[in-house]
Amino acid sequence: MTALWIAHVNVTDPESYGEYAKLAGPAIAAHGGVFLARGTRYVQLEGNERARNVVARFPSVEDAVACYRSDEYQAALVHAKNAAERDLVIVEENPV
Repeated sequence: MTALWIAHVNVTDPESYGEYAKLAGPAIAAHGGVFLARGTRYVQLEGNERARNVVARFPSVEDAVACYRSDEYQAALVHAKNAAERDLVIVEENPV
């Protein structure tokens, strides 16, 4: 079953976070990830607001986790660690 990678982000260092984004995109694509939403318009109804929201679809939860743990993504993540406040969750989609 497909899975959604959902990130809620407040960028605190745009330059470093830009480096993260430049490297993360290809790492995500290499693991079958496709961006569905990336910094687009949103409405916060509950919980803690984060200015940037990203949703990517992966072929499976395992593919999404493998992406996160990959050397390529970890190299990108180094640039985000001190450049943003982030929440990230992977959620399996329901079959249609």
